[in-house]
Amino acid sequence: MQADSPYRVDLEPNNTRRLAALCGQFDEHLRQIERRLNIEIRNRGNQFSIFGDTATSRIAGHLLKTLYRDTDAGAELTPDDIHLALQQAQNERHRGSTSHSRNPHHSPYSEQEPTMSETHAQKPAGQQKPAKDQDNLHSLTLIRTKKCTVKPRGQHQQDYVRAIQTHDINFGVGPAGTGKTYLAVACAVEALLNDEIERILLVRPAVEAGEKLGFLPGDLSQKVDPYLRPLYDALYEMLGFETVGKLIERSVIEVAPLAYMRGRTLNNSFIILDESQNTTREQMKMFLTRIGFGSTAVITGDPSQIDLPRGHASGLKHVIDVLKGVNGISFTHFDSKDVVRHPLVQRIVEAYESSEEADNKANTQPNRSGLGNRQD
Repeated sequence: MQADSPYRVDLEPNNTRRLAALCGQFDEHLRQIERRLNIEIRNRGNQFSIFGDTATSRIAGHLLKTLYRDTDAGAELTPDDIHLALQQAQNERHRGSTSHSRNPHHSPYSEQEPTMSETHAQKPAGQQKPAKDQDNLHSLTLIRTKKCTVKPRGQHQQDYVRAIQTHDINFGVGPAGTGKTYLAVACAVEALLNDEIERILLVRPAVEAGEKLGFLPGDLSQKVDPYLRPLYDALYEMLGFETVGKLIERSVIEVAPLAYMRGRTLNNSFIILDESQNTTREQMKMFLTRIGFGSTAVITGDPSQIDLPRGHASGLKHVIDVLKGVNGISFTHFDSKDVVRHPLVQRIVEAYESSEEADNKANTQPNRSGLGNRQD
């Protein structure tokens, strides 16, 4: 519904530096918000008028207030910051509308954080680690590392980080670009800096090379490096290149292909198994039974991107069914709306999901003889 008059927002305090950071050079940040939300923003000083759909204008007003608060510490906003904030605002609008349809007394624009949906994150009571701040469990979660502070975006990322902080074994399942691996590395670095663990292990199935890495030059770490590059990039960003190098030399940070984990028991460690959709059932069971005392494990994967040879079932798909409801284990499920990369990535994921749904529907349609399609 189009508003008869603009939605107005006054940002306090009236600070010229902060307003300049919010608007961006030549108002590029405001233009970015306008294009994404299909609205028009006009401002005079700290007074903003938003023209467009009523509900969207309110979303934009809340977004401007949130971004303005972020400028309080003196940080400059970047187009990436604006994109991530827009992504979070639109996701909250979608979830708020869904909640509003179920509860007419709940406002989708409320400052109160929604409760966790059990369809996306299962955190059964039982053998759970104590939360870092149990009294503030539902407030904003920040992950502090040596080089930066990581702020989880959106409800699912918040739920994911809280689950890692309170469970020994955690699964992050969903499409690429949702922050599963990056947030897991951030939690591992924070735990290491706080002396909660003694080492970090980065593990990944080297499916592309068939787990037979002997023909590659170099030592074990160098052989598996190409498959762990996203994990290294995150470590460098959070700790610095020199620090990461020293920690690897001292085996405080260890990298290994999944095949080399058999027979080990990992105590007081933070273990990240990345790309777990490319594990077999046997490999997944082997990995999970390596977890020792004082350790935290995070298993990430995207069931839509399985590279296993034909005839091998994904260990990730299998374990989701097997361990569902087991105390002390958390599952956080992300979807296309949680993608925090370029806006086109979300559209690409959604397009592929729609195509796969259409293919599955076509494959289950009965043929003319009424016997259904044969699945060889």
